[in-house]
Amino acid sequence: MTTTTRPATGPLMDLPGQAHVAEGPLDLNGMYMAHHAFRRDLARFAVAARETPMDATEVWRALAVRWEQFSGILHHHHTTEDDVLWPQLLEIVDAAGDAEGRATLEAMEAEHDLIDPLLQACADGFAAMAQGPDAATRDRLAATTETARDTLSHHMGHEETEALPLVQRLLSAEGWERVENAAGSGKSARDLLFLVPWVADGLTPEQLEAAFRSVGQSLRVMLVLTRARHARREAVAWRFAM
Repeated sequence: MTTTTRPATGPLMDLPGQAHVAEGPLDLNGMYMAHHAFRRDLARFAVAARETPMDATEVWRALAVRWEQFSGILHHHHTTEDDVLWPQLLEIVDAAGDAEGRATLEAMEAEHDLIDPLLQACADGFAAMAQGPDAATRDRLAATTETARDTLSHHMGHEETEALPLVQRLLSAEGWERVENAAGSGKSARDLLFLVPWVADGLTPEQLEAAFRSVGQSLRVMLVLTRARHARREAVAWRFAM
């Protein structure tokens, strides 16, 4: 198999919480930025569920909306992997008789199956707190968000240390382009107005420059236009989490 050389976009990103940098010909920075944003949000949700006062109705409503946004992005991310990325790699490892590679990819799919019910339980909990908060619901939600945080953190670390090195070693540039096209599909302008400042949140200026090199300079303008409004909305949801 041949792969094209990774474009001169600079080194691959090594972001807070990231378990491993899978060096190779493909630009995986989009994946690493998504993982960083997922980790950041999960940590905040766990604190918010525990620390937000029962009577902070505006905040609970903002958290319920924010969870739907987060889980929608995560669902699309996992669907892209399950439908486009893992099948390509499974075909390659099976053709090579690579049992260890297949085991890694099967583990990725199995971990996704564990995550889905946790996401729904959190969605139900935040919706319930927005509609009619009570202590028992908040206690369950606090425990569930912590479990979701820990389960997803383990999964992303596993993916970064074992699955993404497989991507770099086995997948062609054309195969990775199919993944990136699927990841970007179905997004409206309104979606991007949230996604761009969402993924940029918490990145240093140097990391943002690396992001623009990877995903395109046009997003720099969109970030300038969306960042302040996004920050105002975030301040409501994370009032007791930051």
